[in-house]
Amino acid sequence: MTSADYFAAKLAHETDASDLHAARKAGERIAVVDVRSDEAWAQGRVMDAIHMHYSEIPARAPQEIPLDTPVVVYCWSPGCNAADKGALAFAQLGYEVKVMIGGFEYWVREGYPVEDADGVHRRPVDALTGIARIRTRA
Repeated sequence: MTSADYFAAKLAHETDASDLHAARKAGERIAVVDVRSDEAWAQGRVMDAIHMHYSEIPARAPQEIPLDTPVVVYCWSPGCNAADKGALAFAQLGYEVKVMIGGFEYWVREGYPVEDADGVHRRPVDALTGIARIRTRA
């Protein structure tokens, strides 16, 4: 395998918070699936995500997500492999699936919309992970 083959394969199976946000903003049809626990889901999630613990995917996914819908799964952070477990379950069912590298942690740190029981919120952009957009008056 060449380096080009490796990176092409990697990009075919991974996305990041920035690319997912841009794809959704552009109107791409993507099922975003949070594979974390109920407690983690309650603390906050990617806006409009579907909550489906990775252990539930084989039973629930065929009933809830059309097979021709691309799927992006995420868990807490780069230190969590639940997204990989979820991606494997979706792939075994025949879905086109990607893992959102960085997980929910990087979604939040980059300042994208977070949803919880109180509604939709945005946290400040972490300068170590995202670019803070500064508005100036013209």
